[in-house]
Amino acid sequence: MNPSLTFIHASDLHIGAPFRGLRELSEEWARRLSDAIPAAWDRVVEAALSRKVDFVVVAGDIFDSTRASYRDYLRFFDGLKKLDAAGIPSYLCTGNHDPLSLWQRDFFALPASATMLAADRPDFALYERGGEPLAIIGGRGYPNKVWSPQEDIAAGVTRDAAEKALGPRAAAAPFAVGVLHTGLTLDPVKAPTDPAALLRAGMDYWALGHIHRRYANDEFDPRIVFSGCIQGRDVRETGPRGVYVVTLAEQRPPALTFIPTASVVWEQLEVDVSDCANIPALVDKVMRELFAVNGTVSCEMMVSRITLTGSSGLHEVLGRPGVLDDVRSSVNDAYSEFFCDALIDRTRAPLNEEALRAEGMFPAVFLRTADAMVADVTGQIDYIQEEFLARNIPLTAALSEKKARCLAAEAADLVLDLLVQGGDA
Repeated sequence: MNPSLTFIHASDLHIGAPFRGLRELSEEWARRLSDAIPAAWDRVVEAALSRKVDFVVVAGDIFDSTRASYRDYLRFFDGLKKLDAAGIPSYLCTGNHDPLSLWQRDFFALPASATMLAADRPDFALYERGGEPLAIIGGRGYPNKVWSPQEDIAAGVTRDAAEKALGPRAAAAPFAVGVLHTGLTLDPVKAPTDPAALLRAGMDYWALGHIHRRYANDEFDPRIVFSGCIQGRDVRETGPRGVYVVTLAEQRPPALTFIPTASVVWEQLEVDVSDCANIPALVDKVMRELFAVNGTVSCEMMVSRITLTGSSGLHEVLGRPGVLDDVRSSVNDAYSEFFCDALIDRTRAPLNEEALRAEGMFPAVFLRTADAMVADVTGQIDYIQEEFLARNIPLTAALSEKKARCLAAEAADLVLDLLVQGGDA
């Protein structure tokens, strides 16, 4: 029977991090957010225990600050102890937020099954199951907050080096996993390294940290992977956040399963309110849009930043002092699991096309041209297809007459807005 290996790849826990850029919060939401990041770590541990994985990897930035509190250390080490009690080892490295030289040594008490990879050199460990070597773990952490640009963080982290360091038993291990906190080529400032060199290092999988979004070098054979952060901290870190369960089997590409761990997700959305006749209708539409977005993020609690768009008769009303704040309060009162961090008005006043046509000036000329374009739907479809071909952009679906008319109308509205309201193209 061919051997296989299953482990959790986590990174960028940022325990102790504050949530950034938020407006005033209720006491309840302040409590929820203060507990969201450590609760996400608890979910990582629960996922490992429930799936009975072989081990857990945490690829750096365990803590958000070099001066993490005793409470933060206690929450993290409690998780490691639960893994240890279940016979699940953990392999860790430090990152730029929590370099090894600045860990609080008085708080530093790793359980026996937890291995902190060295930061001053490439370091290796051997994972055994049932007394048989199964996987080499190799990597290196951050010694200080800034990585020297003259040194490659991945240098020396290879299977060959691991076998020399660990001895003959390591050569019998069918798998090898690399662990680094690196910008790869996505962030050239934070310990960058060459993906091609990683692929030549003899590792079956690279568990990377630092980039806060999920990323894999190859969809079909993902050997260089960022799992992303376990809990988004601001409006830039939208969508589901979590870890990967990774399964390695001989002569097969790594198999990744994403496990969401965030208790609160961030979302940015635009809501077209051009069809809303009054403020209650606007609030109702915003709530429907929030529920629609929330249905895709695997998490009940959601912090959102909402931009209102469209040509709306409510444009003038929304511009009155205090109205937008009142609308935001109504949205926040409508459902206790959603919090609107900011409500932004990008609506525009409706255009009076009849008046513009009667003026006989440039907008009237433009409207006549737009009418002719809409009338020639076949010509518009041909034009759009030619433009896509000229730019070597594939059309994912045939362009219908209805869609072509819709695009022409949207383009005409945009140009009229710029002409009449003095916007910049």
